[in-house]
Amino acid sequence: MAILVRAEMPGLTTDQYDALNSKLQALPDNPFQGCLSHVCVATDSGLVIHDLWESEQDMQRFMGRVMPVAEEMGLPQGSQPEVHQVHNYWTP
Repeated sequence: MAILVRAEMPGLTTDQYDALNSKLQALPDNPFQGCLSHVCVATDSGLVIHDLWESEQDMQRFMGRVMPVAEEMGLPQGSQPEVHQVHNYWTP
């Protein structure tokens, strides 16, 4: 079942986000597998990220890949993300 994830990342800059994204894209396999949609929004206090995942397992696998890279880079940790089961989604 698809899930929607909302993560607030206070203190994270767009430059840090871009650097993390570049490192993830350089990994030998696709850490984004199962991600149907991704939106990153800059706020006054950091970033807010919204992801639509095919399943919670896909999101958990991604978190297992992204967290070690983010920690290695010394990036600020956000709070526990909000996870919601999706009733329906579509893309035009």
